[in-house]
Amino acid sequence: MAIVYDSYRHDLAATGLPLLAAGHPSRTVAWHDGQPVSAAQFLAHVQQVVAMLPTGSAAVNLCEDRYAFLVAFCAIALRGQANLLPSSRAPQAVVDVMASYPGSYALGEQALEPAPPGYHRMPLLDALPAQDETFVAPLIPSDQVVAIGYTSGSTGVPKTYPKTWRSFHASNAGNLRVLRALVGERFGVVATVPPQHMYGMETSVLLPLLSDVGVHAGRPFFPADIAAALSEMPGPRVLVITPIHLRALVESGVALPPIAAMVSATAPMPPELAQTAEQRFGAPLLEVFGSTETCVIASRRAAADEPWALYEGVHLHPQPDGTAVEAPQLEQPITLADIVSLQDGGRRFRLCGRHADLLEIAGKRASLGDLTRRLLAIPGVQDGVMFQLDGDVIGVKRVAALVVAPGLDEHTILDALRRSVEPVFLPRPLRLVDALPRNETGKLPRAALLDLLGHHA
Repeated sequence: MAIVYDSYRHDLAATGLPLLAAGHPSRTVAWHDGQPVSAAQFLAHVQQVVAMLPTGSAAVNLCEDRYAFLVAFCAIALRGQANLLPSSRAPQAVVDVMASYPGSYALGEQALEPAPPGYHRMPLLDALPAQDETFVAPLIPSDQVVAIGYTSGSTGVPKTYPKTWRSFHASNAGNLRVLRALVGERFGVVATVPPQHMYGMETSVLLPLLSDVGVHAGRPFFPADIAAALSEMPGPRVLVITPIHLRALVESGVALPPIAAMVSATAPMPPELAQTAEQRFGAPLLEVFGSTETCVIASRRAAADEPWALYEGVHLHPQPDGTAVEAPQLEQPITLADIVSLQDGGRRFRLCGRHADLLEIAGKRASLGDLTRRLLAIPGVQDGVMFQLDGDVIGVKRVAALVVAPGLDEHTILDALRRSVEPVFLPRPLRLVDALPRNETGKLPRAALLDLLGHHA
């Protein structure tokens, strides 16, 4: 017998919120190994893993397979523990995270070598005997911290942000509202982003848990793999992607099965790329705006270069050094470094850059975001970034650039930049590289940029 939960009823919020908040026991939570996995089967797998977990305060969820991650995420939460989600799963990064949480352990589905201390490998998630059609989704205390997200480190050292189960229920409501308006009540998701990233968490973990959505277990990277993953699911299909992955997909010429919509985040979406993708794949592209700190708070159609539309219940308050955000998923306002210009009575906004990206040299002003856009507009430049170095002995912070541009030399690129950039903002140094050190979501950690620049000095 189906049990349908209302995620925001006050009586449930006082005691707990459901692990699975939508659908029937037979509804599809995920597509794993080309087969649908029902809610009843999923809960059986979760309970199987719960039984093997040790006591502890938290666990680093290292699962690469998205279905395994879903199972591990829920099992950890049901044990009253938090999922630790570092931005890097490199061995030393995992050890460092675990050192910050005494009593923590690591959990994954793969045989790792070397394995982190206290590593527990999950059992194979094979088919289990058919489950009783009557099931009750477990409740999780609404104020329990179920995940601890980490910022990417693109502006420095990664910071941690705890997420309660109530806050995840609240943030999912906003994403579900805009996606249902675009594609309808039920749909499937294929995501190129890892579930450990907050964008991946919201679109490929929370949606299948708290909505009538099925998610593909893979994390396809190459265009042909994306097409194959989409073909393994019925429609309507939603492709969750990043600008760097979308550009590669468009340029590949690979044909996709029909998709209902595309969703993008992690970096600004160039309107030209959005327009090309919509024409190429015959589907609208929804760009969402958020952060590890706030989760997604706004969306827009990038192809039309629309202003951002705030989600229901979200309010922005511009500050001298950024923007304070009020949202249903936040216990208190959080100030982001983004500078915005409000429109339509505060319900829409334009991004004017980030406080840390605003430059002032010799009385002239610019933003790193705008400088990078001008760099990328140079014919022959395939990828690039402008960033500010630490101050020299007299406190002057120079601008540097790393550029991927086969066939061009540094002087040619600088000459092109001089046509649109003030001389004080020309990058010194500018280095040609084979590739930028982008992480899994396309972001550029500052430490990696400085390291790469040092190797090309």
